[in-house]
Amino acid sequence: MNTHIKNILALLPEVEGFRTETTDIYIEGDTISGIGQAPEGFAADRTIDGTGRMVIPGLINAHTHAYMTILRGVADDVPFDKWLFEGVMPKEDAMTPEDAYWSAALGLMEMISTGTTCFNDMQMHIHQTTKAAVDVGIRGVIGRGLSGTATDEGGARRLREAVEEMEAWQKEPLLSFMIAPHAPYSCEGEYIKQAAALAEERGLRIHMHLSESQNEVENVKKDHDGMSPIEYMDSLGLFRIPTLAAHCVWVSDHDIEIMRDRGVSVVTNPASNMKLGNGFAPVPAMLDAGINVCLGTDGAASNNRLNMFHEMSLLTMIHKGVQKSPVSVSATEALRMATSCGARALGLGDVTGEIAVGKKADLAILNLDCPQMIPLNDPISSLAYCANGSEVETVLVNGEIVMENRQFTKIDEERVYFEARSRARW
Repeated sequence: MNTHIKNILALLPEVEGFRTETTDIYIEGDTISGIGQAPEGFAADRTIDGTGRMVIPGLINAHTHAYMTILRGVADDVPFDKWLFEGVMPKEDAMTPEDAYWSAALGLMEMISTGTTCFNDMQMHIHQTTKAAVDVGIRGVIGRGLSGTATDEGGARRLREAVEEMEAWQKEPLLSFMIAPHAPYSCEGEYIKQAAALAEERGLRIHMHLSESQNEVENVKKDHDGMSPIEYMDSLGLFRIPTLAAHCVWVSDHDIEIMRDRGVSVVTNPASNMKLGNGFAPVPAMLDAGINVCLGTDGAASNNRLNMFHEMSLLTMIHKGVQKSPVSVSATEALRMATSCGARALGLGDVTGEIAVGKKADLAILNLDCPQMIPLNDPISSLAYCANGSEVETVLVNGEIVMENRQFTKIDEERVYFEARSRARW
């Protein structure tokens, strides 16, 4: 189907930033084929009137756990280790695959409703988040969370499950995969090497939690000759594989140098890191070092939202306050981290993350006729500091409308709500 979006304010890419202009966008099938001028021979099957609206590249949630959405609010206001080991993990273990599916579907609907068109997920119930992503219509990068040792059956089973899931869903155009060792405290060193070897064999990237909490860093240093988690992973050779490191709150200058030199991307999660009391990642220092930093929500059990507009707002405000500098982490930087930087980290830089000819039509259309967006003196500033996600009206993924006038087009919204409520039995 060919789509013509006419007379819309568009957020378009420039070198290291964006510009906005009112224009027309032409979509042929799943791909943007023209901006401003229709391609030769273009005939629209569908026209969207963009008057009073703004179109942005779909946001990219570069670190989350969609299956955890029904754990929202079950272990709040407790220390990180208690949250993880006593609050979340026992409930994860009690979840059925069906619980995970409906939980993921709910989370993905929340993402779409706030402008996210692509997510990177670490999950533990194979085939459930993948099926939910296909049913909802969102672009997904999926990794089966890995934990264990090189010799235990549980660790080997998780590696087999990762391969099984990839092979089962490899023909789905919206899905791709990563290898996802969970964290240094849940994966033994030789097991991490096995995960890296699997990623190398299959040409995949690594997604891993690193240096999230102070306790994690102290324990890794105690167990591994004073090395930080970043130094330890480097010693294992993990970073020879393109790696996306989640959190990186407790990192040293030397850690930052290693990540820069090895081409590691970092996904920062401001709400989760604050809520669990883990602190503030040194994002300005990482940006200054030239590290590709992107943005994620983490799961709903630790955020408790899956709203990338909320993350952008927090990201820009936090670092201005911490650095005591009003120019630290600008609105433009936040938008790049939530779009093109995320695409680059996921290996999707040629696919999504920008409104550009040849990119897939992953787009969010915002209604500007709402109090918080008036007046629109600076559209880029308004996206980071004023928008809250409720402005998102219509969402396209791969050229297909998956939400129109805030109504989901591919999945039964009421059924998802019913199933999620009935399965939240904690």
